Amino acid sequence: MTRAPFQVLVFPFYLHKGEPLYAIFKRSQKTGGYWQAIAGGGENNETPLQAAKREAEEEAGIGPEVEFLRLDSSATVPVVKVCGFKWGLNVLVIPEYCFGARLSTQHILLSNEHTEHRWVPYGEAHEMLHWESNKNALWELDYRLRHDVELGNRRF
Repeated sequence: MTRAPFQVLVFPFYLHKGEPLYAIFKRSQKTGGYWQAIAGGGENNETPLQAAKREAEEEAGIGPEVEFLRLDSSATVPVVKVCGFKWGLNVLVIPEYCFGARLSTQHILLSNEHTEHRWVPYGEAHEMLHWESNKNALWELDYRLRHDVELGNRRF
């Protein structure tokens, strides 16, 4: 498979007694040992949504029936943090597209990319997350959920 020049970020969430809980994932020590959302790159001709669904299934066992919500949050990631200068010396950063994934249960099937996961409320998740882009996307998702703010033509 050919690596596409973009990243995706996915925050699974679950409403527990009306309050959102977010799944965050701890990377293995050999890949950083930090907490983050599900993250990965596109492959071949995937769209960002297709890549988000594939990464969510690979890293957390989240099936295709789950509703994915495209967030307005986006960032760029230096290629040296992803896979080097795979697309040539002129491609220095790639876009990162962000999603929420509404789960009906807290069941996660953890891949070997992560050593553990936790379901936590916004404040705790925000404190634990390593990357600013993760914190920004989580803030947007939490705000939209708590304030019933529309995303384009879709309501949460």
